[in-house]
Amino acid sequence: MTPKERVLAWIDNDRDELVQFLSSFVAVPSPNPPGDTRLAADFLLSQLRAKGVPIEIRAAKEHLPNVVGSFDGGRKGRHLVLNGHIDVFPAGPAETWSRDPWSGAVADNKVHGRGVADMKCGTSASIWTYIYLHRLREEIGGRLTLTCVSDEETGGTWGAKWLLDTFADEFRGDCMLNGEPSTPSMVRFGEKGTLRIVIEIDTPGAHAAYTHASPNAIRIAADIVRDLYELENLPVEQEASLRQAIEAGFAAIDAGVGAGASTILNKVTVSVGVIQGGVKINMLPGHCRLEVDIRLPIGMTHAFMLARVEAIIARNKPAKLTPVWTHSCEPTVSAPDHKMVGILKNTVQGLGLDRPASAVSLGASDCKHWRQHGVPSYIYGCRPINMAKPDEWVDVDEFLHIVRTHALAALAYLSA
Repeated sequence: MTPKERVLAWIDNDRDELVQFLSSFVAVPSPNPPGDTRLAADFLLSQLRAKGVPIEIRAAKEHLPNVVGSFDGGRKGRHLVLNGHIDVFPAGPAETWSRDPWSGAVADNKVHGRGVADMKCGTSASIWTYIYLHRLREEIGGRLTLTCVSDEETGGTWGAKWLLDTFADEFRGDCMLNGEPSTPSMVRFGEKGTLRIVIEIDTPGAHAAYTHASPNAIRIAADIVRDLYELENLPVEQEASLRQAIEAGFAAIDAGVGAGASTILNKVTVSVGVIQGGVKINMLPGHCRLEVDIRLPIGMTHAFMLARVEAIIARNKPAKLTPVWTHSCEPTVSAPDHKMVGILKNTVQGLGLDRPASAVSLGASDCKHWRQHGVPSYIYGCRPINMAKPDEWVDVDEFLHIVRTHALAALAYLSA
């Protein structure tokens, strides 16, 4: 049997074990916030040690361990990094779910639970790719590295970013493959940027009848919100070939994540996520706080957008702007014609599915950290079914397809 045939046979033979692994992984809660992933990391560490692969913990903070490992092939070659995250969104109120959000239940050919799509499905694919290719290490070239990180949901400061900043030679690699939810019809080669800001308005305040005595902080905030949403009309400048590559993925984006997604992919979007102000109905509010998420299309920068936001603040005094840099990132992009893109597309087509389109992500991922280190980084993952909503699930056959695709793509990349 060829190495490819052996990998496919292993996955078929291990079907029940793979599904049980994902189910058990989901059943270990790792919500962020609060962000303590030690139990989930311990689960992964024990599972990987049982498979006899090199694995260890690297952590900048005790409650945010990163499960990592690496091995060399039988000859010189490329260095591929597999990346996934351990932390997941909070589950929210349990009564909004049809079953325990941490059940990991397997029912109706689905695995259910918080974080199964985002992204324990993809992280599991990375883990099993690492396990399977370790068995073939004498037959492949280069180096394969696994990074299962904490802290992605809150920006990656103590996960991917810390690993790359602290141990760049070990974890940078020549290419990175990630399994974030993206739908099997797409290979993601870039992602929009995020600029998160806090705006605070402070005025003296007064009795509600004495509107002459103080500006109303909430009214000022309302004017700021109105002006912020006007930013969505800003034009976007892009190099022609990049714009063409992005627009070529519009149909796939709409099909994968909902009609209308393509209309916001290449434009600024603004979301005022938090408004806090006022004490009592008959008190004129002296304080209001806004927390705002602004998404930047590829080609736009933080500096460009901050200049526009600061102009809005200047027109609406008194207001103070604070960028939240730990949760912000510039837009990032990798070459849409990189070898890994072709390998992923050929692999998916060879497994009997339609050839995926190249596309850009609406949301952010840890790919940004590798791209900022100059490493081409790509995403291929499951559908984002109820991601960040109650009753999140992943289809079992789709999960197994993601495992097959990652394992075969990694094999092809390291065998070239």
